[in-house]
Amino acid sequence: MLDLFLMLAHLTAMTLTKICGLTTPDTLDAALQGGAAFVGAVVFPKSPRHIPPLHAATLFDRARGKAKVVTVLVDPDDALLSEVALILRPDFIQLHGHETPQRASEVRRLTGAGIIKALSIRDEADFASVADWTGVADHLLFDARPPKGADLPGGMGASFDWRLMQNRALPANWFLAGGLDPQNVSEAVRISGAPMVDVSSGVESAPGVKDRTLIKAFLDAASRS
Repeated sequence: MLDLFLMLAHLTAMTLTKICGLTTPDTLDAALQGGAAFVGAVVFPKSPRHIPPLHAATLFDRARGKAKVVTVLVDPDDALLSEVALILRPDFIQLHGHETPQRASEVRRLTGAGIIKALSIRDEADFASVADWTGVADHLLFDARPPKGADLPGGMGASFDWRLMQNRALPANWFLAGGLDPQNVSEAVRISGAPMVDVSSGVESAPGVKDRTLIKAFLDAASRS
């Protein structure tokens, strides 16, 4: 049923949404009730949104059949991949580090999960690797390039020039991320033409603390985009 919903959403040009970095039942429920198509768990100890696989498995079980479950990993080793696949069983693994297409193919083989690959964007040159991911990733996610020396690869509330996405040959099912919030998501979709959007810090009251009201406002705004 959920896959049919996703297909119909694409056919009707509906903007699909992903709420990432969820850590509590009430905020996950807010995402599900608001119609998020994807919900994300961040398994990365440096992140304020980190949640261990066993905790994530217990929490995200309530999302099965309602939204696609995504696990965000950063340059994961095989041991972590095995743990996530066995315990959490995500629909997708979002690779948010320096993974190569070859490594992504190994991740798919080891876990059986679909692949979302995050690409950091600052300027035109950052799109050079897009073609390398054709046939490898199910979805690409375009996020703002973090400042040099940053501990986190994303979730920092920074955005990039959305005009860079215009008139560009891209795979059909890509996400726009980076600095999105309830106030700017409609404009971001209008400028970029994004079919899907991803938010994390933009629906938080403090780093790692999701806000139900902001989640609802973001999903409502995205649905009108």
